[in-house]
Amino acid sequence: MIDINNESGVEVDELGLVQLAGFALSALRIHPEADLSILLVDEDVMATYHKRFMDLDGPTDVMSFPMDELRAPEPGQDPPRGMLGDIVICPQFTSAQAPENGREPADEIEYLLVHGLLHLLGHDHAEPAEKSVMFGLNDRLITEWRRAKASR
Repeated sequence: MIDINNESGVEVDELGLVQLAGFALSALRIHPEADLSILLVDEDVMATYHKRFMDLDGPTDVMSFPMDELRAPEPGQDPPRGMLGDIVICPQFTSAQAPENGREPADEIEYLLVHGLLHLLGHDHAEPAEKSVMFGLNDRLITEWRRAKASR
């Protein structure tokens, strides 16, 4: 089940984000009954989370809080079930940084939702090899999502 709660004060395509999360989970072969929470917050709340959990000042774009540490299954394995965790996104921050990344605000929040989801599944980008894998997968999922949306 995918839950979304918008406490940011910014209008966001919540249904579209839920659909994207479902699409990405399916593409990654995560069980459709796995639980995911998406929380949209304002900059003050995000800054509080950023300080509390990362000991970093100021807001950030996205934070992920894994629960059951689910991973995408190997071919032939059953999709994992359980609690994926929480993705917290700050739409004000993502909108401000979107031009730096060559994206529209709506595209930036979608990209960061997938980014947060990949973190929940154990991906990271601290090392160059990890970054290449994670960002490549992020780009592929977004491209496939856009194709699927365009063909509807």
